[in-house]
Amino acid sequence: MRIKTIRNATIALDYSGSKILIDPYFAAKFSLPSNTGKSKNPTTDLPMSLPEIMENVKYVLVSHLHSDHFDMTARQYIVKSMPVICQTENESEIRNMGFRDIRPIHKKYQLGSIEMNRIIGKHGEGEVLKKMGVSSGFYFSSDDECDLYWIGDTILCDSVIDVLLKRKPKIVIAHSAGATGGTNMKIIMDEVQTIEVCKMLPESIVIATHMDSLDHITVTRKQLREYADKNNVSREQLIIPEDGEENVFIN
Repeated sequence: MRIKTIRNATIALDYSGSKILIDPYFAAKFSLPSNTGKSKNPTTDLPMSLPEIMENVKYVLVSHLHSDHFDMTARQYIVKSMPVICQTENESEIRNMGFRDIRPIHKKYQLGSIEMNRIIGKHGEGEVLKKMGVSSGFYFSSDDECDLYWIGDTILCDSVIDVLLKRKPKIVIAHSAGATGGTNMKIIMDEVQTIEVCKMLPESIVIATHMDSLDHITVTRKQLREYADKNNVSREQLIIPEDGEENVFIN
C-alpha cells in the first residue's frame, strides 16, 4: 500500500493493485475565496503537476462535494470517462458534471479485490451539521493488503468510534486540522480527537491529513506534533506527512 499526501484531503492511494485519487482539489494557490477573511484559498501550491497527480489513476473517490474536496479545476481537468466513486447523495450532481461512469456507494461496494464500506460521519454538529450536509469516510479491505480506514470530513463521533473499535484498522487516515464551519464549532477532527484515536488504537498507524492548506484550520502540523509529543504518541504511530510525501506499508 502506498499513500501519497498531495494537498489538503487529496491523496493518491495505491491499494491492492489499483491507484485511487481521493478528493481531488486542484485549484491554484490563492485562486479561491477566503472562508474566514484571513486569506484566499488554498494557502499552498500543489507539490506536483496535474499530469503527475493523474498518472496511472484508475479511479477517483469523492467523499462529498465541498469545493476543497472536488473543486472546479478538478472537475474540468479529469477526463469524463474516469470512474468516480461517491456517496449516493452526490451521484446525480456528479453525473450532471459530465462524468459517465459513476459508482455510488450506499453501504458497500466491491472494487475488484477491494471491499469498500461507507461510513457516514458528522461534519459538525447542530445547525452547522445541517449546513455542511452529508459526508462519508470509507473503509478498505483486501486479502493482500492491511485494512485502511479513511475517516474523511467528520468529527470523532459514534459511527467512527464504532468502526475503529470493532474493526481495528491497521492504517487510519484522519482529517486533523480542526477546521471550523463559520463559527467556532469544529467540522473535522482536531489535535485532541486525533490523539484520542491514537490512544484508542495503540497498535494502529494514524496518518494526519487535511493540514496547512486552508484559512479556516485551527491546528497546524507543528501544533499537532507538539500535542502528540506531550501525550507520548510516537512519530512511528502518528505520521504527519508534508505535501508530496509518500508512505509505504507492507501487509
